Amino acid sequence: MTKLLEWVFGVSVLGAAWACVTFDLLSVSIPGAYREVAWPLPLYLLVSLGCYSLATVGYRLATFNDCEDAAKELQAQIKEAQEDLRKKGFKF
Repeated sequence: MTKLLEWVFGVSVLGAAWACVTFDLLSVSIPGAYREVAWPLPLYLLVSLGCYSLATVGYRLATFNDCEDAAKELQAQIKEAQEDLRKKGFKF
């Protein structure tokens, strides 16, 4: 089973459980307070996912490693290419 199918299955199970609780599809006696909490639950989960995603991107951006050696190598290659192009008549 691929990761996509696992996620689709999990979301489907949660969606079905939410629909059963919210719309009283199983005719189970659930207190009104639980229904009031369950109704906006997908929105809460979506906002939580967005916050988690922003925090993860921010953390990864803050801890991004600089590659000093690779930067120096790239600058050397750029200068080499510029010199080669100048020999061929290209003007910068």
